[in-house]
Formats: sequence, structure tokens, C-alpha cells
Amino acid sequence: MPPKPVDRRIRPKQERAKATREHILDTAAKLFGERGIDNTSTNVIAAQANISIGTLYRYFPERSYLVDELLDRLIADVEQEFTQHVFSMPAATPPKNSDDYVTVATEILDVFAEALIAEADLVRALVGNVRFYSSGLPELEPRLRMLVKLIVIQFVGPGSDRDHEMMSWVLVNTGFAAVLRASAEDVSDAERATAIAMTARMIGTWLYDEMQRHE
Repeated sequence: MPPKPVDRRIRPKQERAKATREHILDTAAKLFGERGIDNTSTNVIAAQANISIGTLYRYFPERSYLVDELLDRLIADVEQEFTQHVFSMPAATPPKNSDDYVTVATEILDVFAEALIAEADLVRALVGNVRFYSSGLPELEPRLRMLVKLIVIQFVGPGSDRDHEMMSWVLVNTGFAAVLRASAEDVSDAERATAIAMTARMIGTWLYDEMQRHE
């Protein structure tokens, strides 16, 4: 296995430097969303942020560093949404039919959607710039699976850990991928809602069938 690349992004400790770094990221996110990543040079970002190119390079030596950082921020936003959702959830009655499982899937996909659609332009730029499976987005799967598993247990209740793991894996990999692509496409809110509802229905029905087969 090749060694893990060294992360050379500068993370300052002083508040003023932190603010400058965040300002650069916010500016890059806005420009990437408006113009696309390929059409947004570091010179354009520096000019829009009203800083020198040397200041930008002090924090982000290459444009790819900005892309990586914005991917990390996107992942962190989704994780935060899930964390808040998990700890605010009341105890629920375990699902008894396929409609109940569709409700579980819908609940989780809605959390994905809230985080991604809030930054739809940036998501579209990030996904359009890199191949999905070579980007930083697959890192979300192991980081989110435990949180998704907690949501599944909340709905389903005690049971087979293997089943909980399987449901979590499907929801993260299939569900997140569907919502990500819906968020990255130029579709209406109604079309996006329909796509998410159909995805939840397919996942929920399949999960119910799987649970029935394991009983």
C-alpha cells in the first residue's frame, strides 16, 4: 500500500489568520459554485477575496488544496447534521411493514439532502470536477456509517447487529449517492423531492424484504 500523502494545508492558530483562511474558502466556494472549478483560477479567487496571490498561496499552495478543504467542510456539515439529528430523535416504535421501512429510509435521506442542497452550487462544482470514486467523498462512508446505524437502531430497535450494519451500509452508499447526484444536477425542487422519495421507497421496500428473510 502506498504511503498516505502528507497534508500540507496550513491551519493557523491565530484568530486573524483563521479568519483570513475561512474568507478564502468562502470566496472559493462561491466562485466555484458560480463559475465551475476549471474556470476559477487562484488569481481570480485572490482578487475576489481582496487579498494578494501570495497571501492565498500561504494557506493554499495549489487550487487542489482548496478543493480538498471544501470537500472536507462538506463532509463535516453532513456529519454535523446527522449528529444533531441522532441526538434529537425520540424513541420510535420498531417498523412492522414495508411502509415503516420506507419512513426510515426517507428520514435518513432527508438529512443527506438538507446538508447537500444547502450548498447545491458548490456540490455541483465539486462533483463535476472530480470522479466520484476518486474524490474525497467516499471518505464519508466509514465516517457516517456509525451515525446512520444509530438512527437505524432508533427506528428498528434491538436486533441483529449484522442486519443493522447491512442497513447502514446500504443507506449510506446507495442513499447518499442518489441524493448527491440529485443535488448536483440542475433539477427543480419537485423533481429532486420525487427522486429522493423514489430512492427511499426502493431502499425501504428492499430492506423490509431482507429483514423478513432473516426472521
